[in-house]
Amino acid sequence: MKTSIYSLLAITLLITSCKTEKKETETAYKSIETPVAKKIAKELTIHNDTRTDDYFWMRLSDEQKNAESPDEQTQDVLDYLGAENEYLDKAMSHTKDLQTKLYDEIVGRIKKDDASVPVSNRGYSYYTRFVEGDDYPLYCRKKLEDNSKEEIMLNVPELAKGHSYYELVGQSVSPNNKMIAFGVDTISRRRYTIYFKDLDKSKVIEDFLTNTTGSAVWANDNKTVFYTTKDPVTLRSNKIFKHVLGTKQVDDELVYEEEDEAFSTDVFKSQSEAYLMIINYQTLSTEYRYLDANTPNDEWKIIQPREKNLEYHVGDYKDHFYIRTNLDAKNFKIVKTPINATTKDNWEDVIPHREDVLVGGIDLFSDYLVISERINGLSAIRIKPWSGSKDHYIEFNDPAYLAYPTANLDYNTKVLRYNYTSLTTPISTFDYNMDTKEQVLLKQQEVLDPNFSSENYVSERITITARDGVKVPMSIVYKKGTKKSAETPLLLYAYGSYGANSEATFRSVELSLLDRGFIFAIAHIRGGQEMGRDWYENGKLFNKKNTFTDFIDCGEYLVKEGYTSSDHMYAYGVSAGGLLMGSILNMKPELWNGVVAAVPFVDIVSTMLDETIPLTTSEFDEWGNPKDKDYYDYMKSYSPYDNVEAKDYPNILITTGYWDSQVQYWEPAKWTAKLRALKTDDNLLIMHSNMKTGHFGASGRFQKYKRQALYYAFILDLENISE
Repeated sequence: MKTSIYSLLAITLLITSCKTEKKETETAYKSIETPVAKKIAKELTIHNDTRTDDYFWMRLSDEQKNAESPDEQTQDVLDYLGAENEYLDKAMSHTKDLQTKLYDEIVGRIKKDDASVPVSNRGYSYYTRFVEGDDYPLYCRKKLEDNSKEEIMLNVPELAKGHSYYELVGQSVSPNNKMIAFGVDTISRRRYTIYFKDLDKSKVIEDFLTNTTGSAVWANDNKTVFYTTKDPVTLRSNKIFKHVLGTKQVDDELVYEEEDEAFSTDVFKSQSEAYLMIINYQTLSTEYRYLDANTPNDEWKIIQPREKNLEYHVGDYKDHFYIRTNLDAKNFKIVKTPINATTKDNWEDVIPHREDVLVGGIDLFSDYLVISERINGLSAIRIKPWSGSKDHYIEFNDPAYLAYPTANLDYNTKVLRYNYTSLTTPISTFDYNMDTKEQVLLKQQEVLDPNFSSENYVSERITITARDGVKVPMSIVYKKGTKKSAETPLLLYAYGSYGANSEATFRSVELSLLDRGFIFAIAHIRGGQEMGRDWYENGKLFNKKNTFTDFIDCGEYLVKEGYTSSDHMYAYGVSAGGLLMGSILNMKPELWNGVVAAVPFVDIVSTMLDETIPLTTSEFDEWGNPKDKDYYDYMKSYSPYDNVEAKDYPNILITTGYWDSQVQYWEPAKWTAKLRALKTDDNLLIMHSNMKTGHFGASGRFQKYKRQALYYAFILDLENISE
């Protein structure tokens, strides 16, 4: 059927009208007055070099933040953060329906009355479960006998009532199954109070421990616990105390204090439950002490005194300690040593060092040693019988995936429990018989979407060549039918610090992008440890810029190969990944249409110069100490905050938490203010400051997804997608 000229004209006018209306909606923020932070120039001088920070005034102390009434400086900060939040609300007001739709989608895929796979230990089966409508779980157990009744050990929905933030961590049941210890933080500053509940009487006793890391470790006498406290200013975990139930915390015995400010300390129990362990650690060095769990009043013994660049991690089997170490082994190896002769001159290789395999960790059972490895950038699980029979690996098939042992509390079992997931496979829990090699799928994460099937999505593992010739892997996922083209939107994610791997795992939240035609890509850049220890070493200290250039090279490859174009490519990073976002914005702003920088670590020079700020002293081996001029010059050359320039930047969304103890709120706030003052474009720049939370955002099961919905609405809106 032919269409008349009048019909064509009408259609053209309609389309033009819709586009105009959309364009006006998109650019409506340009008519909104942007927040302007006042400038108070502060000169920061070191190494005969002066940096001028106009926004240094935004930094508040904990005392100021906790004061009953704000002083003038505090009020100025609150006013500025409030103005930024108000601006974001106005600039994104036309996406409110989209944000609601995205949030409903994301939480709608999550099973509301879900429960974990039960774990057996000391005659009980332990699990968590959710009641539909609750944002927090119930921690439960049943006796391992027929027709046993459920016992709710911790009713977190009840405990959380009246708190805008509530985090419960470190649940630990006493050896006789009668008491449970747990840590609580209601501020989001990660300073926990430990409580004890009598499970027989179902009552929290009048005995609690403040300013802790959240975990209490039981000795085998069922009344003595060891716990770690924090420096109240730097939040460094620096002291181990011994506490006897029924006594006051002020009377607790200090059993260890870590005086080196570059180190932190913690206490835990070995997998066999035979030993208590104290670990002292920093980026490149560890040191262990041990104590028989049956004799908590004895003296702690050191295993191997600390040495620079010597890392080791300890487990026990019969009369030997088994140790994962980098002693003469960059990619780590496994050694053993007699419990009565523990120093490194007694260490004997069990799994020798290999140049092409990274040893990630070990699990010790009565009949098996299980080794987690990384081969060709992918995780592997190796089973080694103590009997001397042949080792074997569990087989996996996806091009990119993650597999790891989990919740193996039973030392005397032949069954290994592990989790498996890939970009297209929801997290799946298996029981694997290490003797017969038979395995049973116990549970796969349910995705409550009638249209979801793993078969509807495609994953790829590709390798690009970075500018210095190094091969960098990427993991990619998209919905079948999505075409790679210059018009296809793509979100590129990475982290790239601390040797932490960016794993190719299933994330149901990403379905909201994939189902709208997006490609999602993970860049396994240097600074992580995916390709072995060298991968980490070549992305830190004086090699840190490799992290940023790898990410840019991955983005340029995706454009060159026709996956997307710079008009439709987005970048996303969190925390140290936010440092990555800040750096790539300064180095290659034209490559991205939009960037999401969540709780970004962007004022690296000033933070690393201030040893009162949490985490600073323990991270000199990651970033360098800028009190050394060479490190100062190198860090300043890439510091996102120090390198903001008068030039065009893409659309940017920044987030922070007022109570963040890992990346203090003033770093994103200062960065936002400086970008506003200097950028020459009229693209959207917005910052959201959550005034009630810290680094990880809202507590509870679902509230955190409101921020995720904001991220996606920001990106989708830039693609003119409103549904």
